Amino acid sequence: MEFSLLSRITLYVIIGLLGLFGLAILWWQVNVLRGRSMSNPDGTSDNWHEEKHFFGIAVADIFLAIPVTLAGICLILADFRIGFYLTSLGSFWYLWANIMTTTNSLKFENPKITFSWIMVFPFEIVLALAYLVWTLIHFNEVF
Repeated sequence: MEFSLLSRITLYVIIGLLGLFGLAILWWQVNVLRGRSMSNPDGTSDNWHEEKHFFGIAVADIFLAIPVTLAGICLILADFRIGFYLTSLGSFWYLWANIMTTTNSLKFENPKITFSWIMVFPFEIVLALAYLVWTLIHFNEVF
């Protein structure tokens, strides 16, 4: 697949950040799955002993979203077209999950908008949207 230099640089930055965030989320969710209470910057905590839905979210992240995204990134780097599809699926998950957590944080927790809050909640929305927009811009080359 032939992309311009700017398109490749943009793609590598986006998938690099997606990969780093995926690894951070993996570490976080493994701790949640093990029963550890993980504190969020808005004052809440992810603890499945108190709220059972955190267990399901951790399982979905660990066994579906993160492996699909990381596999997709590896396949993109190995120049396989299916990597773009897999990374798109992971981006849709991150988009949905982070819209859900960001709106819940804003509506129910009234957080202080700090750098760490932005990095934990809405930044992944921007990152997922950036990847999806990139794929739409390069639709003919990718799909």
